[in-house]
This record gives sequence, structure tokens and C-alpha cells, in this order.
Amino acid sequence: PKPSIQNLNPDQFAGIIILGGAISGEDIASDRGEVSIGSAAERVTKGLELIRKYPDKPFIFSGFSGRVNPRGMSEADVFKQLIQEQGLSSATSNTAHYENQSRNTHENAIYSKKIIDTIYQQSPDQQSKPWLLVTSASHMYRSTKIFEKQGIPIIAVPVDYQTANTLQWREFDLTKGAFLWNMLLHEYIGIAAYQLTGKISLF
Repeated sequence: PKPSIQNLNPDQFAGIIILGGAISGEDIASDRGEVSIGSAAERVTKGLELIRKYPDKPFIFSGFSGRVNPRGMSEADVFKQLIQEQGLSSATSNTAHYENQSRNTHENAIYSKKIIDTIYQQSPDQQSKPWLLVTSASHMYRSTKIFEKQGIPIIAVPVDYQTANTLQWREFDLTKGAFLWNMLLHEYIGIAAYQLTGKISLF
């Protein structure tokens, strides 16, 4: 179930991590100067919401590109452009961190950990506190396990839900069904591969 963070006390967490995967047109941003957000747009919108709600908290946007042959700007650099467009550059000048090297979830955690360690050096009192993690609901279980494996405690903030709480048995959508099965298999294969390679611990 989705946790309630509506009344979350800022003292209860160290900062915010937003995973890439929502920005689909990195080359569009570099060529046209316009940010193009894809199907997982809630990762970005929820991230911006939390940044505004907790302006004193550090945040990390983590992501280079998931493309085989990336073009244009990194997702992190595009998000930085979006922060500028939203008029948040000055307000986040001391809290913003853009990780623009990672190509997958494991690298998201590895490179974010380096940034977090630097933040802890400046604010050692935050070391025992968890981080809010924003990513798609289908991606959250694997992401949480990967970050926890790196020693980063997580409060999950799942977004981009693809189903409601109840199944609509009267509705039949072959295209959507195939899409959801593909998403499910992608996550199961990812979980199995990461467990076998020691990148997560399920037990």
C-alpha cells in the first residue's frame, strides 16, 4: 500500500531521491530547449512537489539515460533545466544535487551513495535518517532493495500506478494487458538478476 507522507515531519527523513526514467527526450531538451516528459511523468511532478514542500531538504535527481545509444543531455541535466524553468534555481542552490552518470537502478544507488556520503560529512546528524525515494510503483520494490543494499534506508514514495486497488473484470484491454505483463516480467527478471549478482538481498 502507498504510504501516507502528507503529514511527514521534516525531521523524520534526511532528503529526497528522484529516479530518472520519466524524461524521454533528452535530445529534444538540448535541441529545442523544451523539456519532454514521458509516461512516468509522476516521478518528475511528485519530485517537484516534494522539493517545494520541503525546501530545506537536500534532493538528488539520479539518471543519465536508459537508452542504448543516448543522445543529447542527461536526464539529470534536463531536470536541472526544468528546475530553472520552474523558478526554483535560487531556492535550491544549496540543496540540489544532480547525478548524471547512472544507466540503471544499481548505478542510481551507487552514484547517489557518493553524494549522500558527502552530505553526511556536512550534516552528520542526518546519518541515521531514511531518504524519500520517488520512482514508479512497479519499480519501487527492486529500487528499495538496491538502495538498502548500499546502506541507504528508504521511505518509499511510489508514483505512476498502472492499476487501481480493485480489478475491473468486465473490462478487457489486450494492449494494456500485454503492456502490464511486459512490465511485470521486466521487474521479475531484474529482481532475479540482481539477487543472483549480489546487488540486492531478498532474504
